[in-house]
Amino acid sequence: MKSNRFWAAASKVLAAATLTLIVALVLAPGAWAAGKYKILYQFTGGADGDLPNGRLVFDAAGSLYGTTAFGGAYGEGNVFKLTRKSDGRWRESVLYSFIGGSDGQEPLDGLIFDAGGSLYGTTAWGGDYGDGVVFELTPNSDGSWTESVLHSFTGSDGSDPIEGVTFDAAGNLYGIAWGGGTQGRGVVYELVPNSDGTWTESVLYSFTGGQDGGSPDRGRLLFDAAGNLYGVTGGGGTGSCNGQWGEGCGVIFELTPNSDGGWTESVLHSFTGGKDGAVPEGLVFDQAGALYGVTALGGGGPCSYKIKGCGTVFKLTPKSKGGWTEQVLHRFRNSDGANPWASPVFDSAGNLYDTTLTGGSGGCSDWMNGDCGTVFKLMPNSHGGWTERVLHRFGKTAANHPYAGVVLDAKGAIYGEGEGEYTGSAGAVFEIVP
Repeated sequence: MKSNRFWAAASKVLAAATLTLIVALVLAPGAWAAGKYKILYQFTGGADGDLPNGRLVFDAAGSLYGTTAFGGAYGEGNVFKLTRKSDGRWRESVLYSFIGGSDGQEPLDGLIFDAGGSLYGTTAWGGDYGDGVVFELTPNSDGSWTESVLHSFTGSDGSDPIEGVTFDAAGNLYGIAWGGGTQGRGVVYELVPNSDGTWTESVLYSFTGGQDGGSPDRGRLLFDAAGNLYGVTGGGGTGSCNGQWGEGCGVIFELTPNSDGGWTESVLHSFTGGKDGAVPEGLVFDQAGALYGVTALGGGGPCSYKIKGCGTVFKLTPKSKGGWTEQVLHRFRNSDGANPWASPVFDSAGNLYDTTLTGGSGGCSDWMNGDCGTVFKLMPNSHGGWTERVLHRFGKTAANHPYAGVVLDAKGAIYGEGEGEYTGSAGAVFEIVP
């Protein structure tokens, strides 16, 4: 089965924890409000791609771009584009197929654009040393694209960069790598362009796996207005998750630049594995400077595997005299979704949108034992809390198990992708019009 093959390959990166995160999830009914759901493109598992994992990104013309972990011309993943045709249907074109050598292997996250229209991303493996790469795809005048490797990780400077990259205002790239560094627990890195077209990588911080965090595997880095970096780690911290990760329940961290060119790490919140959640999976800022995110586990509720709970949505608010306060906005109960695995996104009205990998309904009795996943919306209410609405429950359809979260277009339509387990599908891209 496709999911087994994916997680077997990714076990090096996810340290076996994500293979056994959730068992015995219990289906329960719940009220929900469906949007108009449709499949835009279904992958065949061949040259067009197999197992889409990363968040989609729009260009200025409204076309969608993404990656698949497998498939492509060489079976090592690809970068694709979806273009809306005049009749409303969508056409897929493959921009690049990874060979699996020095060019990279198995991209596990999505892409970002620069101002010139080039795309940037990462592959979890491949490169000169087998530890992954950061790459650029540049459009050519004839419609083709050229791939360039900006950096091949060596292990000591990071390994297994699962997550994508982020630009600063000066055009430098920043990212996280799950492994490598001085302690083998992952790094935060920077890539600076040189005048000759090459890029220079430097490690800003190496995690120890202790109280400072460890094994950052999901969630792109964020900048605040002052130039500080924010992110999450899936392990480390002061909490105890019964040894499932061998190290804590994850943290939210900040990196502050120093006058000497170095960076100082601060832990803003260390998850306990209890009602506050466990294993954070990404962040987003609101306009007031508060951070919002999700945890894949914890929070209490019917889902249980060493760490009780189906996951949470949380808010982290800065205090006037320093420090941050965590508030849980929603705890999943399985019937409304379970195990959110991607950063949420805001709409213009301040509502949050995201996906859950499992839960909901649909009877996906597979390696997760946890149904087929959901798309949900969280709305602030008049009582100071938040109200959840399930926009779509996936059944045994081509896009179930939506791993990567969603993006919104200017009209509020929602776009995402799922792996389509137990449907004969190699994954699909979907649209929901609320």
